[in-house]
Amino acid sequence: MSSAIFLGIDLGTSGVRGSAIDTQGNELATARMALPRIQQPSDWQHAAFDVIRQLCDQVESGLIQAIAIDGTSGTVMLCDDTGEPCSPALMYYDQSCTDEAEEINRHAPEDSAARGASSSLAKALYLLKNHDHVAHICHQADWIAGRLCGRFDISDENNCLKLGYDPVNREWPGWLAGPGIDSTLLPRVYAPGTTIAPVDKNIAQQLGMPAHCRLVAGTTDSIAAFIATGACETGEAVTSLGSTLVLKLISARPVFSSRLGVYSHRLGDSWLAGGASNSGGKVLLKYFDQARMDEMTPLLEPGAPTGLDYYPLAQAGERFPRNDPELQPLLEPRPNDEVKFFQAMLEGIASIEAEGYRSLSQLGAPAVIKVFTSGGGSSNPAWRKIRELKLGVPVEIAEHSEASYGAALLAMRACVQATPVIPEKI
Repeated sequence: MSSAIFLGIDLGTSGVRGSAIDTQGNELATARMALPRIQQPSDWQHAAFDVIRQLCDQVESGLIQAIAIDGTSGTVMLCDDTGEPCSPALMYYDQSCTDEAEEINRHAPEDSAARGASSSLAKALYLLKNHDHVAHICHQADWIAGRLCGRFDISDENNCLKLGYDPVNREWPGWLAGPGIDSTLLPRVYAPGTTIAPVDKNIAQQLGMPAHCRLVAGTTDSIAAFIATGACETGEAVTSLGSTLVLKLISARPVFSSRLGVYSHRLGDSWLAGGASNSGGKVLLKYFDQARMDEMTPLLEPGAPTGLDYYPLAQAGERFPRNDPELQPLLEPRPNDEVKFFQAMLEGIASIEAEGYRSLSQLGAPAVIKVFTSGGGSSNPAWRKIRELKLGVPVEIAEHSEASYGAALLAMRACVQATPVIPEKI
C-alpha cells in the first residue's frame, strides 16, 4: 500500500477540480475543468470524467486504489432507476421553494437543517411535484458517484443533513412522511470515508482507472475543504475568509440552532459545528480593490488597534453570530486615513469571528484552541495577527484547503487505517 494512489473529485460552483495523492498525503497531480453558469447533470458528468482522465494520465494509474466525490451542499436532482435524470438540477443557492419550506416547517423539528427554502428537502419536494418516473433523490455528489459505480441509491451523512437525515440517531426520521416524502426514494446513507462499491469495470476502463478501484463515500464541498486543512482535535477550527466568513469547529457533541443557522455534521467520532456570517471579503471589495489592499497591508499596525468598533457588512442583514435580518453595517466614524479605515474593517471582521466562536461555545461546543485559515484572505499576514489578538489563540494558514484534496484524504482513509494524515477523529 506504500505506493498506492487515491483520487478526490470536487464538484464546485464554477468547475470541477481533482487531486491525486499518495499514502503520505503528497499531492501528486491536479486537474480542473470549468462548468457552465447554468448547469445540468450531464455537465457534471462530462467535467468530472474529464478530470478523472487527466489525473489518470498524470500518475501511474494502475496504483489508483480508491476515489471519493464531494459536491455543493444542497444541490439536488431526481433520477429514474437506471440513473437517467428525470428533473433538472436545482443548485444549492436556489431559494425559490418557499411553499415547500413552509410545509417542511409544519413537520420538521425546530433545529432541523432541512428547514429553509434552500434546503435539499425543499428542492426535492418541489421537483417531486413536477416530475414523474422518479426512483431516487440524488445530491450532486451522489449522482456522479452513481455514474461511477452504477448505484443511485447512495449518499453520505453530510450531504443528507439538509434532506432531513438525523445524524445523531443515524436514520431517516419518521416526520419526513408529513411533507410527503416517499421513503423508498431516499438514499442509503454512508459515513464519509467508508467503501461503498467497486467502480464499474467498463467505466474504469473508459476513464483509465484500474479495475480494482473502489468508490468511497464522500461529503459536501465545505466539509471536504475542512478535512483538507488537517484540523483534527476537539477545539480546533477552520475559518474560511472568502466573500463571507464561514466558521467550523470540531466538537465532541453536536450543537444546533436553526435561528442562527448553526448545524453539526458527524465526522467519525466527532462533530463539526459551523456557522456563516455575511461579513467577509465582499464588504472589503465594496471599498477597496485587491491591488489597493495589497498596497495598504504592509502599512497596517496590528499591535496598535484603531479603537473603532465596526461591524462590517456589505448590506443590511446578518444571521450569525447575530440573528438580525435588519442589522445595519457599522462603519462609522470613518477616519480620513484610508489605511486606518482598512485596518478598522479588518479588526471588525476579526471581532465577528471571535464572537462567532464564542456563540458556538455558548451553544455547547468547546472553546476554540487553534484556528486554521483558508480562503482569499488567509494570505494577509497583518490580518492574521489582528485575528490572533482578537481570538487569543494561534492562527495558522492551512497548507491544504482545496476540497478535492480533502476528498482524496477520505478515499485514502478507507484503504489505509491509522494513517497520520487523517487522524481517527476525522
